[in-house]
Amino acid sequence: MKKERMLGDVFRAISRFFVFFLLVAFVITCCLMLFVSTLEITMDISFTREDITAAAKITMVNVIVISIFFFTVDSVRRRYTVKRPIKKIVDATEKMISGNFDVRIPVGSKFASDDTFTEIIDCINKMAHELSGVETLRTDFIANVSHEMKTPLSVIQNYGQLLQSPSLSEEKRIEYAKEITDASRKLADMMTNVLKLNRLENQQIYPSAVRYDLGEQLCECLLRYESVWESKNIAIETNIADGIFILADRELLSLVWNNLLSNAFKFTESGGTVGVSLASDGEYAVVKVKDTGCGISPEVGAHIFEKFYQGDTSHSSEGNGLGLALVKRVADIMQGEISVDSEVGAGTTFTLRIRRDKNDTDKAA
Repeated sequence: MKKERMLGDVFRAISRFFVFFLLVAFVITCCLMLFVSTLEITMDISFTREDITAAAKITMVNVIVISIFFFTVDSVRRRYTVKRPIKKIVDATEKMISGNFDVRIPVGSKFASDDTFTEIIDCINKMAHELSGVETLRTDFIANVSHEMKTPLSVIQNYGQLLQSPSLSEEKRIEYAKEITDASRKLADMMTNVLKLNRLENQQIYPSAVRYDLGEQLCECLLRYESVWESKNIAIETNIADGIFILADRELLSLVWNNLLSNAFKFTESGGTVGVSLASDGEYAVVKVKDTGCGISPEVGAHIFEKFYQGDTSHSSEGNGLGLALVKRVADIMQGEISVDSEVGAGTTFTLRIRRDKNDTDKAA
C-alpha cells in the first residue's frame, strides 16, 4: 500500500512537471514567434536556418529551466499550503473514526496556509467539540439508565423470591405483590420517558401545531389531580386569564403541565398550597406553577433540568429524574423559555413563557 502511494506521488509529480513544461513552452514559443515576426517586418531582417536552430536550442534550455523553477516553487507551496493541512485533517478524522473526539487540529499561520483549509479545520474542530459533548451525554445517559434500572429490578427479584415461601401469610403476600407492582410501574414509566426523551432529542416527534385555548388545557390538566389534592388536603389557587390562545402541539404541552403539576403535588406536604396562573405578557403567554413544598437550593436548581437528576432523594421512589428533562426539551422545541425560582423551605415556582397565537396578539395591538 505504501509502495503504491509512493508510485502515485511520483506519477503525479511527473504529470505536474509536464504541465508546467508544456505551458511554459507554449507561452515562450508564442512570444518568440511574435518577437521574430515583428523584428523581420519593422527592421527588414531575414533569419537563416542556422540562426533559428541556435535560437530554438537556447529557447528549449530556457523552457526547461523555467519549468523546473516553477515546478519547484509550486511543489514547495503545495507542501506547506495543501499537503500539510490535508495530512492534519486526515490524521484528525482517522482519530475521530476510532472514537477519539478530544482531538483538535491546530491552525497554521496565515502566511503558510490557505483560507479554505482554515475554514475546513475550524468546522472540523467545532464538529469534534459537539461530538465530544454528545458522546459524554450518551455515556452518562447509558450509565444512568443502567443504574436506575437496577433498583426496581432488585425489588422485583427480592420480593419475587419471598413470594415463593409456602408459609407466607396472606397479608405479607399482598404487601410483597404490591411492592412488585410498584417497582414494575416505576420501571415501565422510566422506559416510557426514556423513549419519549430519545424521540424528542432526535427530532422523531414533529410538533403538530393547532390553535387552542391554553387556559382550558391548564384547567383540564389540573382537574386530573383532584383526588391527589383532596387526599393530601392541599389548597388550590388559580388565576387563569380567559381568551389566551396559542398555536402549538397540544399533546406535547400537556406533557409539560402534567410533569410540573405532578412535581408540585409530590413535593407539597399535607395542608400546603399549589397554585397555577396564566397571564398575557405582550406576544407571550406566561404560565406559572407554584407550590409551598420543600424548595430547592441554587446548587440543585442549576441541574434541575438534567436527565436523571433528583435533588430530593427522599422522593426518588416516586420518579426517575426524567420529567423535567422532558419539560425542558418540549419548551425548546416550542421555542419557549422555562425557568425556576425556588427557596429552600419556601416552595418552588416554574415559569414557562410561550408565544401566543399571532392573530390574537395582532388583535390586541
